[in-house]
Amino acid sequence: MKLLRLAKILHIVLSYGLEEFVLGHERFRWLRPLVRIALFWRPLDAPRGVRLRMALETLGPIFVKFGQVLSTRRDLIPADIADELARLQDRVPPFAPEIALASIRQAYGKPASEVFAEFDPVPVASASVAQVHFARLHDGRAAAVKILRPNIAPVIAHDVALLYAGAGLVESLWQDGKRLRPREVVAEFEKHLEDELDLMREAANGSQLRRNFQDSDLLLVPEIYWDWCHSDVMVMERMAGTPVSQVARLRTQGVDIPKLAEDGVTIFFTQVFRDGFFHADMHPGNILVSPEGRYIALDFGIMATLTDSDKNYLAQNFLAFFNRDYKRVAQAHIEAGWAPAETRMDDFEAAIRAVSEPIFDRPLKEISFGRFLLRLFQTSRRFGVVIQPQLVMLQKTLLNIEGLGRQLDPDLDLWKTAKPFLEQWMSEQLGWRGLVKSIRAEAPQWGTLLPQLPRLAHRALSEGGEIQRLREELRARDARERRWMLLIAALLALVLLGQLLPWLGVLLPES
Repeated sequence: MKLLRLAKILHIVLSYGLEEFVLGHERFRWLRPLVRIALFWRPLDAPRGVRLRMALETLGPIFVKFGQVLSTRRDLIPADIADELARLQDRVPPFAPEIALASIRQAYGKPASEVFAEFDPVPVASASVAQVHFARLHDGRAAAVKILRPNIAPVIAHDVALLYAGAGLVESLWQDGKRLRPREVVAEFEKHLEDELDLMREAANGSQLRRNFQDSDLLLVPEIYWDWCHSDVMVMERMAGTPVSQVARLRTQGVDIPKLAEDGVTIFFTQVFRDGFFHADMHPGNILVSPEGRYIALDFGIMATLTDSDKNYLAQNFLAFFNRDYKRVAQAHIEAGWAPAETRMDDFEAAIRAVSEPIFDRPLKEISFGRFLLRLFQTSRRFGVVIQPQLVMLQKTLLNIEGLGRQLDPDLDLWKTAKPFLEQWMSEQLGWRGLVKSIRAEAPQWGTLLPQLPRLAHRALSEGGEIQRLREELRARDARERRWMLLIAALLALVLLGQLLPWLGVLLPES
């Protein structure tokens, strides 16, 4: 099955003429005439960006997601390709209306006309894993209905199997393969894909994010209508807003674009460091902007979490980086175990400085985080830094944030926006605020434990007295055993002496 899927991928790549992205390198120049002759039958009239988009759509959801990420990196790919790949964000070809109606009947056991007061079978958005329809509940509330693509799980399973096979090849054939831990990275990606295929999990993710930002004036999250949710169908509040990618339209609505860009950075760092629970698929197709300039989050299929330890080390790295304290960055990597313990601190610090220093004091339009991360990757390979699979989604989201920020406000000062937030967070975690927070968190346990202290103390003292008595008994027994051993040794010595006396009388001369 894997070989069949691989053959299909190669066939699609060649059918759409995508080999030109490889043959464009001078190293493969000699292959161009041979490929042109062998594949003369292909109609390649469409531009390369259109052919790439169509190929990714044909290959399936994993490849569509790859195109979505690429579409936000206009600093890394040509504009014609970026513009075409942007169509993958919410304009993937939809499945037929009758299939959507059949999915609703299968999920609820009754037709859409009985489940909803109104249901539009024509989707308003279509993505790689599901599509969205507008509806109205019988109580009058406007709703958005997300329906999973039918028979999508086997396709994803085959593609993930190919990714595992590729990861195995990377580990076997590339000298840095084991350090990159590609199998763990694929496993992390697979886990998030599994979450996307269960819309009940996505609904739970959306509910959690809404609760986290319940009192925020930066981010709106739709309410989940749990009574209508199913593993294949999710129903939530319909949100009104403008796609964040339509910057000109937002300006005509009076939205403060620079503030919007800063708010996006603040929302990201709030999710990562305050909550440890962040939206890991923040491409423009998943984000709207309300008329008053607030972000609206959509599509909660890919959410990621960080442990307190991860958050602490990340915050230290970010803050040290913003302060240009490269020694602290190197030290944090070693303390976290990301770099080998035997790493020379001064060499690691100098390498990080060489990569980082050129990008400071520049607006976002003059910085390429893609190239910056590539140089960091080359540095990490030199020092044996181990790739952390749980941070792969964070790195992906950082690239999405950069792409979004670049579209909104190329003059955004990322450092100026993020640094105060991180300083406040570190103060709350490590300063007196952190102590008060810890005391509040532990107070319920203390309330339960305090009434038990007298009994626990008595038990400890009693157990201590019992241990002391046993120790004394052991010492007394050891003393008795020593006395008996000495007595037995003395008797043996007397017996031996009695046996030796006659011999001594014979051997000794008479006086």
